[in-house]
Amino acid sequence: MWIVRLALRQGYTFIVLAISIIIFGGLSIYKMAIDIFPTIDTPVVSCVWTYTGMSPYFMENLVTTVTERALTSTINGIQRMESSSLSGMSIIKIYLQKGTPVGESVAMVSSVGTAILRQLPRGISPPFVTRSSATDVPVIQLAIHSKTMSEAELFDIANNLIRTQLATVKGALIPFPYGGKYRQVMVDLDPQMLRATGLSAHDVIQAINDQNIVSPDGTAKLGSFEYIMVLNNMPKTLALLNDVPIKTVKGAVVFLKDVAQVHDGYQPQLNIVNLDGKRGLLFNVLKSGDASTLSVVQGVKDILPRIKSIVPAACEIEILVDQSLFVRECVSEVFKEALTAGLLTALMMLALLGSWRSTLIVATSIPLAILASIIGLNLAGQTINSMTLGGLALAVGMLVDDATVEVENVHRNMAMGKDIETAILDGAEQVALPALVSTLSICIVFVPLLFLTEPSKSLFVPLGMAVTFAMLASYGLSRTIVPLMSKHLLAHEHESKGEGEEVVAPQNWLSPFIAVHKFIDNNFEALREHYQKLLAATLDRPMLTLFSFLTFYAVSLSMLPLIGEDYFPTIDGGALRLHVSAHSGTRVEETERIFKKVEKALRQTIPSNEIESITQNIGLPMSGINYAYSDSQTVSEADGEIIVTLKEERKHNTEYYQRLVRKMMQQQFRDLACYFQPGDIVTQILNAGLPAPIDIRVLGMHRDKNYEIAKQIKREVERVPGAADVCLHQVVDAPHLKWQVDRVRAEEVGVTQEDISNAFSTSLSSSFQTNPNFWLNSKNGVAYNLAAQTPQRSVASMSDINLTSITPALTGSEQTPREPQLLMNLATATRAQTAAVANHLNVQPVFDIYAACQGRDLGGVAKDIKVIVDRAKANLPNHSGTFIFIGGQVMSMQLAFIALIAGLAFALLLVYFLLVMNFQSWSDPLIILMAIPGALSGIVWSLFVCQTTFSIPALMGTIMTMGVASANSILMITFAKEQLAEHSDMDAKGAALSAGYQRFRPVIMTATAMIIGMIPMAIGGGQGGSQNAPIGRAVIGGLLVATMSTLIFVPLIFSLARKNKAKKETTGLTHVDS
Repeated sequence: MWIVRLALRQGYTFIVLAISIIIFGGLSIYKMAIDIFPTIDTPVVSCVWTYTGMSPYFMENLVTTVTERALTSTINGIQRMESSSLSGMSIIKIYLQKGTPVGESVAMVSSVGTAILRQLPRGISPPFVTRSSATDVPVIQLAIHSKTMSEAELFDIANNLIRTQLATVKGALIPFPYGGKYRQVMVDLDPQMLRATGLSAHDVIQAINDQNIVSPDGTAKLGSFEYIMVLNNMPKTLALLNDVPIKTVKGAVVFLKDVAQVHDGYQPQLNIVNLDGKRGLLFNVLKSGDASTLSVVQGVKDILPRIKSIVPAACEIEILVDQSLFVRECVSEVFKEALTAGLLTALMMLALLGSWRSTLIVATSIPLAILASIIGLNLAGQTINSMTLGGLALAVGMLVDDATVEVENVHRNMAMGKDIETAILDGAEQVALPALVSTLSICIVFVPLLFLTEPSKSLFVPLGMAVTFAMLASYGLSRTIVPLMSKHLLAHEHESKGEGEEVVAPQNWLSPFIAVHKFIDNNFEALREHYQKLLAATLDRPMLTLFSFLTFYAVSLSMLPLIGEDYFPTIDGGALRLHVSAHSGTRVEETERIFKKVEKALRQTIPSNEIESITQNIGLPMSGINYAYSDSQTVSEADGEIIVTLKEERKHNTEYYQRLVRKMMQQQFRDLACYFQPGDIVTQILNAGLPAPIDIRVLGMHRDKNYEIAKQIKREVERVPGAADVCLHQVVDAPHLKWQVDRVRAEEVGVTQEDISNAFSTSLSSSFQTNPNFWLNSKNGVAYNLAAQTPQRSVASMSDINLTSITPALTGSEQTPREPQLLMNLATATRAQTAAVANHLNVQPVFDIYAACQGRDLGGVAKDIKVIVDRAKANLPNHSGTFIFIGGQVMSMQLAFIALIAGLAFALLLVYFLLVMNFQSWSDPLIILMAIPGALSGIVWSLFVCQTTFSIPALMGTIMTMGVASANSILMITFAKEQLAEHSDMDAKGAALSAGYQRFRPVIMTATAMIIGMIPMAIGGGQGGSQNAPIGRAVIGGLLVATMSTLIFVPLIFSLARKNKAKKETTGLTHVDS
């Protein structure tokens, strides 16, 4: 080959090339981001509306639906649109098609939000529009607490100091804090004094807005100077606000302090956070899609000392959850697997070859090929993660194949008396084409990855890229660096042996390997003789052998239903994330009391020495932005999450404690609804924002009928074996007081509906939403909201609400105010129920039934649920407009399985075409592919024995096994065809027997190298190892049986296919006996 000849002549050039690979590989490692997974491209644009105090029903119909319809007519590239309407919040998420310009979509959503303001309720502010990803997860969680400071002070520090500093961390997304009390200037209204003075809450806020003004005052040029003019529009202290006059009643001026109290306060608390039983705040820091978890976490840690120096000493900040530790452990485990696999492979080659020089040549190709693959990954924009490292670990066992075949062929040619350079050139030319076809066959089988859908495609394409780059680099090195090293290392070895000297291994560290080599060498011939007898016996009884193999294949493949299906192996994240819901409508203080009881029971269920911390997050966050960045399922103050962080050293895994807690909750808290959400970063990413792997969705405009269908499905799913945490997400029975105003009576006393609404909303919901005002704190430079509201402690019964004072507005001809009215004289209340949350999918109401798995595989549970769903569909009347389907991780798994299986068939077709072009035959490639059923059978048995389910990683191992199995068969059939061509008196049976005997050693060596290289991955130690363990197990099992098929079944099929046929002159591959 010209490139081998060039490498031998210009050795320095290729030495520089090898050094360059090392240098640029090291630079790539330094430059590339390190993360748990590759970047998953699922862009989401979120539109968040806030209208404090509005019920979910009106938020849905007056805000959410109007916005959704406007967006569908202006935004391009929408894949689907989901929304949640809560009390005072509307969160609309637009999932975009891949390739849609996200920046353009954000701008368009913002413009639509501004354009439709006049169609929305009065006083609503433009929406927050943000870009995120369905797989954005918190990477670090900060806890903020203090022994002396109030919750309002802590929230003020977190929101105005800590949050602004954390925003400078590259790649970090910073939502609002959880917990605490949102600090603002409160005007606490006194209902009795308002009635006594004939004022309403609306009168008070109008007076405040008239007296506390935010406006420019201009400048004046006086003499030679220009003065900045400042009026006392805004009182400098809160005490001065109390002296603001409101109204003159019967000649006396009523001041604000007469009917209310102005003080430094906070909004009514809707979100409570307890850190090990003590009040505090939580700060979730997320990473943007293309940022590295490690870099974001390190950036937060680097800036924390500066933040601590800014905040008061009494404010304590600590790291509660650090996902970088998990990521680092996963990546390091996979890296150790790759390193261990490389060392084991090198040691095995030393034992098999018995020459440290030959082993050094072969082993050198491993790090160089890996570094070349890393360079390729860097150029392709990939990161260093468990998937790319898993691909490199997967490739280690195969990287030695090309170099091993090359070195063995050089030895063979040298033994024939050729000089070193001629031996290298002849040996390289003899194996060039077979090695190229084998390498391309392995690379082609990764074509199915291109057929995957998100998020599977983004996860596993980098793994395939890592293997492909490494294999191509290995082939290139076998044509350049391996011949060059052989020229300088093997020449001395050949000369020593050529002089008749007996090469005696020195007594050093190589002695054990030389002893092993001698043992293998001495026994290998005996093993090969036994194999030859076995092969001869099978060829003499073709029908019996054929029937035995086909029966074994059929039995093996019939075991597929016993294996089970999962999307991804279970990850032990060391955290329990329990969602607990009390009866709808429960006030947040009562919910906190319930959560404390649950926490006490949790501490009794899980040993205290295995609990790191317990965190409670109860109720609704301050802003809907938090929902845009999280998978939180909290819909009201009646529910929340309890996060139990377990210690690293514990007796049982997380799943064991999940079962204990489920059982405890069913026994002790039957009146509470609870389910587990994913606590580890891997499952959160794979769930893509959903709380459970199974999401049954009932979609349609007939809300009441669909709700009944959803409840019926929920009851049936609860009876499915293995289904756990079955719950209906939507809450439709929140307590509701409906006030009916007697408009005729109101007209008689001169009161309009607007007068009643203003007084009602100001008293109960505060004035800030419809009449915003601010007060500037000159000490810290923060402008706080100024809101008037009746304190919640003063509205403790229906009679308190009935006594709300309502002042009629003056008409143009009236000079004297009318007498104030009481609400009880104008309106009556009736009890009812309403939805606490309303969800939409593509502008249609949807109900979600979530379910997880316990003690059973995801595929098995999903199949039983599909039967229930199909039965529910069959019972739907024609043209009902109701659609029922299963989504979530199950849908991603099924789509990925279908794509991989279909793609694998396509890849095998491409391999077949490649072999047809090489062999110029239609039948020989089919014979080569006869090893594939053996590989599949071995994979099934391996997964069955190891109690491992079929998953995407297991299918990746299946794909890899197909390539290796076909590559080994190429060697066998090539040699058999050579025998037929060289020996005219040899029949197909003799050629098959000779090929098996001669090819036995290289086939066993390559298979053994691959199997030994896969052992560390198959063991699956640590967090990173567990997710890639199915790959190693599938490869080992598949290769064990595929090797037996290659050595026995493939020669048998060759002898049968060539029987009674005229011998032909072979074309295509030529491969020399190694």
